[in-house]
Amino acid sequence: MDLDQNSDTEVNSAAPKRVLLVEDDDSLANVYITRLQAEGLDVRRVNNGEDALAAALNYQPNLVVLDVMMPKVSGFDVLDILRNTPETANLKIIMLTALSQDSDKERAETLGVDEYLVKSQVVIADVIERIKHQLNIA
Repeated sequence: MDLDQNSDTEVNSAAPKRVLLVEDDDSLANVYITRLQAEGLDVRRVNNGEDALAAALNYQPNLVVLDVMMPKVSGFDVLDILRNTPETANLKIIMLTALSQDSDKERAETLGVDEYLVKSQVVIADVIERIKHQLNIA
């Protein structure tokens, strides 16, 4: 039985890192999916906060890229719920949002975001670099 557990661990460590992309803009989401897959990552995309909560539990991502302004449940609420759910409390979460006010960034930091990126202030390559940094991959 121990041998099976060891081989499972080896398989899991070789598996690609999983990224959950929570973005309601289809064209932007498609660009990120293409770039993340090119980096060898396993990507799942949902387009609202309600689906993000379900996917975080079912898909068990290593990292979540989370928009703030979305249908059904806002990114702030998703972040708050993920941080207060034992199964997802330690997930790496990068907020990628159009909201550039300091108060929005402070709210995200208070709720426990790992990084807060403003869409108008970063290019896609920057976001990919921050994702790779959070996942500890070169």
